[in-house]
Amino acid sequence: MTAPFGLRLRQETTVDDPLENVQPYPVEPFPVKIWRSAGGKGTRLFRKEEEEDHLAADLVLVGPEAGTDVDRVEWAKQLVRNAVRSPHTREAYLYALEQFFQWAAGRSISRESVQGYVTWLGEMKFSPSTINQRLAAIRKLASEAERCGYVDSATAQAIVTVAGVKQKGRRLGRWLAWEEARTLLQAPNPHSIRGMRDRALLAVLVACALRRGELSRMNCDHLAMRDGRWVFLDFLGKGNKVRSVAVPLWVKQAVDGWLDTAGIEKGPIFRRVAASGRVGEDALTERAVWQLVREYAAQVGIGELAPHDLRRTAAKLCRSKGGELEQIQFLLGHESILTTERYLGSEQDLKNAVNDALVFE
Repeated sequence: MTAPFGLRLRQETTVDDPLENVQPYPVEPFPVKIWRSAGGKGTRLFRKEEEEDHLAADLVLVGPEAGTDVDRVEWAKQLVRNAVRSPHTREAYLYALEQFFQWAAGRSISRESVQGYVTWLGEMKFSPSTINQRLAAIRKLASEAERCGYVDSATAQAIVTVAGVKQKGRRLGRWLAWEEARTLLQAPNPHSIRGMRDRALLAVLVACALRRGELSRMNCDHLAMRDGRWVFLDFLGKGNKVRSVAVPLWVKQAVDGWLDTAGIEKGPIFRRVAASGRVGEDALTERAVWQLVREYAAQVGIGELAPHDLRRTAAKLCRSKGGELEQIQFLLGHESILTTERYLGSEQDLKNAVNDALVFE
């Protein structure tokens, strides 16, 4: 028989599932068998005379009992899924594992195979951030396998210590100029119920700098009056941090127009709208928000655009109107003002670039 990660082994020992009592993310238990090599630490990748890397050992994981319908990809995803708290990170890691196993095509997970995968991603011109994210998912799998007792520390560290890719310089990201933002906000049809929803949604993204997850979870109860103005009050942001954001009057009017037309008095603010115009009960998903922004950007000829680019746009436009850096930090919900500075490109002013003064005519 073969272990789930393609390693042929010799010894078989039956044990209780160590995942059964893991907290706070319990895994659905199933009978398992631990497969070990004769040495107990997996098969070495190099013969003794060719050995160059003492950490190059196969990662020996637990396979389901014979007859259970669990393949190695789903098993690995289950292990990581229940160990990652952030929904965004969880989704990214699961996709990364799918891509890795597709590339691996039956290879066992080893330091050498992971290094080969990183090299291949670089050759395929993937960005350093993408490569490092996919590597992080594989590292997480190795560390969770160690934590749950499926592999020893030395074997796990062989995977965890695979080096990532360094990114030189700093990507400033995408943002919209004033006229581009205005054009985007006017793109949805104001005479249809879906268009009214989308106008309100884009207004919130551009002016309130919400993340798409925050927007998707926004409820009518969050819209409240404080200090004589409307705010999105005490909503759950990134890292389960509670924060509040001021709502400009024109944004509040756009949201009210949508809510009144849709007949929404409680529950999610932004909901699905059927082709017939019927408003559903469920909130728009984060993916739907992402797709909506892309479609309107393409419609008005702006090009590739994501919801996070509108968040960056809000910060840029606030700064251009004299907004204080500290207040923009609060608007974005950043813990560190250095993160806000990176959003603003504070270290590089492209609009009033210093080399504009170098005229030799």
